[in-house]
Amino acid sequence: MGHMRAALLHNVGSPLKVGELELDEPHAGEVLVRVEAAGVCHSDQHYLAGDLRCPLPVVPGHEGAGVIEAVGPGVTRFAPGDRVCLMWRPRCGRCRYCLVGRPALCEAAGIQSSSGGLLDGTSRLSTGGTKVHHLLGVSCFAEHCVVSEHAVVPVPDGVPAEIAAIAGCAVITGVGAVLNAVGRCAGDGIVIFGAGGVGLSTVLGAVLAGADPIVVVDVVAERLEMAERLGATHTVDASREDAADALRAIRPGGMEWAIEAVGRPATLETALDVLRPGGTLVAVGLGAVGTTFDVPINLLVQREKRVVGSLYGSANPLVDLPRLFDLYLAGRLPLDALVGRRYPLDRINEAFADLTSGSVGRGVVLPWESQ
Repeated sequence: MGHMRAALLHNVGSPLKVGELELDEPHAGEVLVRVEAAGVCHSDQHYLAGDLRCPLPVVPGHEGAGVIEAVGPGVTRFAPGDRVCLMWRPRCGRCRYCLVGRPALCEAAGIQSSSGGLLDGTSRLSTGGTKVHHLLGVSCFAEHCVVSEHAVVPVPDGVPAEIAAIAGCAVITGVGAVLNAVGRCAGDGIVIFGAGGVGLSTVLGAVLAGADPIVVVDVVAERLEMAERLGATHTVDASREDAADALRAIRPGGMEWAIEAVGRPATLETALDVLRPGGTLVAVGLGAVGTTFDVPINLLVQREKRVVGSLYGSANPLVDLPRLFDLYLAGRLPLDALVGRRYPLDRINEAFADLTSGSVGRGVVLPWESQ
């Protein structure tokens, strides 16, 4: 067992505390990763605020990349020195969902997400003999993490750690929502609600898919400007005008597709309303536990509108992440534009303050950087 510095959440609503924790060696089928970069995601903020629930105390962080330093018994696909991207939704390869090509719904990964442990349900983290939980089987707001070998994907040379980190959650979720959940949409109108890390990644996916128009709705002017730079054809500032009216002016017949990356009932209802008959709403953003939104029954039946969910971009990360890295290296996926401020681990609470204030770009924690 070794020691490392990590950010620890003791109580919902309290600041994270950075300190020393004990980290056990990787067990069978696991790897030890030196964390080089970790993205600051709204999902982590949901856990910090108590909107989503997890066992406490816990080390947050689920969007990261690093270098393997050690492997547990039985690991043959990876070796020390391998650069990897971390996945918070590993696949067991045996359940019904993995077998039919829907690993984002893996039953074992679902159990891991709620247990506060790794795939076997146990933790490698502790402090003073007290168990500390993993968040989503990753916990990368730390200098090191132990994860399942099924929770890492190789990162090719030329892809910076910061890019690999955000690719493992925000990018695969947003791009995947278009390429996987939407599918063929060349020439179709698509509206994206929310221009955070996931929403902006969705813009990149819509550009790749050839959607037109691509409209982004947000309340932060700087985020809307970023959306335009990434390829949005139109933007709507919902703090200054009615989003539904603005969207009808842009596309009088309605949008074929709407992607909601906010997780708010009012936004979901607007997204459903502005669809044309036969259109589809893809819900991507998470809300607080128990949050619901109203769906007029006749709107679904008489106009054949659809509502679908997309978890983790409805992706197969073992296939989709290498594809995203190839697109980045080919210059077709400008992910560098998504990265915002960098923070040392000791300033992680500042990173979350910036996140909740609506800052532009994905904040990235660099655990080994000094003040």
